[in-house]
Amino acid sequence: MKEQNSAFIHDAEPLLDLAALRADTPGCASVIHFNNAGCGLMARPVLRAMLDHLQLEAAIGGYEASAAREVEIADFHTSIAELIRTRPGNIAFAGSATHAYAKALSAIDFRPGDTILTTRNDFISNQIAFLSLRKRHGVAIVHAPDHPDGSGVDVAAMARLMREHRPRLVAVTHVPTNSGLVQPIAQIGRHCRELDLPYLVDACQSVGQYPIDVEAIGCDLLTATCRKFLRGPRGSGFLYVSDRFLAAGHEPLFIDMYGARWVAPGHYRPVDSAARFEEWEFPYATVLGCAAAVRYALRVGLEPIARRTPALAGRLREQLGAIPGVRTLDGGRSPAALVTFAIDGWQAGPFKAALDARGINSALSYREFAQYDFADKEVDWCLRLSPHYYNTEDEVDTVAAAVAELARSARSTQ
Repeated sequence: MKEQNSAFIHDAEPLLDLAALRADTPGCASVIHFNNAGCGLMARPVLRAMLDHLQLEAAIGGYEASAAREVEIADFHTSIAELIRTRPGNIAFAGSATHAYAKALSAIDFRPGDTILTTRNDFISNQIAFLSLRKRHGVAIVHAPDHPDGSGVDVAAMARLMREHRPRLVAVTHVPTNSGLVQPIAQIGRHCRELDLPYLVDACQSVGQYPIDVEAIGCDLLTATCRKFLRGPRGSGFLYVSDRFLAAGHEPLFIDMYGARWVAPGHYRPVDSAARFEEWEFPYATVLGCAAAVRYALRVGLEPIARRTPALAGRLREQLGAIPGVRTLDGGRSPAALVTFAIDGWQAGPFKAALDARGINSALSYREFAQYDFADKEVDWCLRLSPHYYNTEDEVDTVAAAVAELARSARSTQ
């Protein structure tokens, strides 16, 4: 496949060239990969970028290899900036989205009595981090209620809580890991800007699935991983930091020699850019793989991806919802490509193992991943299926048929 232009057919309405995309994705030959919300299948250019750099490191040395690839390495920041519509100086590489999120939280000087305003559907690691801040610093955690219509957080109620509590931080997960819900982050951002409140968005499951515009969202901080819908390597993520947040002097708690200059024996000065959130040591092969993954997504096109991926999930959700004994669990008006469901007569481990045996990749979510959401839905676990643009309608139908077969087998033994 020609990397520059064969990922899609140029027409008035771009159409994804599935044959080319699947030929460019070696994993498609061996599995039906419906675990893109966990880790997407790498495309050949991503793998090639990483292997080439590792070979160069082995041949001439690690420092020498990074110096030789300086321009390509810098493209990580440039490509991510293009992806989310900002400047390279607002992007920091991180070892994971959780690493980026922790760095962001550490830059806020929480004091006893401060409030963190969040939602009932925020990611488990974020919720645990808030609880840790409460334990250590005495902050209060306020969860905005969900809207009665099931569309996600009640934005009007959240705005009222902003005015009532004047939170030290507003934090929202765009697409929760435990369902296909898409939260109205731009609406929330408008209220944050009006009230001059710091705003942190977790975009782990939306970056690479939807076009993202940080200016339109109005966030000060945004975190994401590269391994999910961007189809990059594991052990990689990024942090967006707004000009406003940088100008206010925020910096991570443990800043190192890359993010600051030791200008006198008793004084250091943070660098002006988001690099203050980075560290001296980079996994350069991974950084190059991430840049290749972002460039690949940009060539395919976020608009066609954003149409196809949720449409495949919608087809799957509709078929699963028609199976006796299966209950789909996703909320919102236009769910993302995370399809979650409960099934009668099965335990979590054996059910996933049965799909594994059929060559279908999936993921499990448990009550501890989403204490509020799963309590509301009265489930202890669910299975999550997450197709991506390189999957096919035939694969959707095959997966739905496999679930139907397993549901029938459970009913026959009852």
